[in-house]
Amino acid sequence: MATTLDELVEMQRAASEAYTKAAELRETYGPPATTPWTRQQTDTYETAFRAWRDLDRDVQAEITAYAKAHDRVRSELEAEVEALADRPTEGA
Repeated sequence: MATTLDELVEMQRAASEAYTKAAELRETYGPPATTPWTRQQTDTYETAFRAWRDLDRDVQAEITAYAKAHDRVRSELEAEVEALADRPTEGA
């Protein structure tokens, strides 16, 4: 379980990066219904999509657990985590 807000923010950043990677692949490859993908493209996209889905599922579960443990409103905590994750990291 994430024990700090910073850990939740890092988890959210990882999920956001994975989403961006999957979206970039889909943009690069084009819509699969109009531009047939190779087996390698399909496997690469599916791997990226699963990575995003799994990371997003995990961060959502951790936000829920953290909100319960710290008596926070889940939706407010989620918005805070997303806002903090969107900020540039120090040294970046």
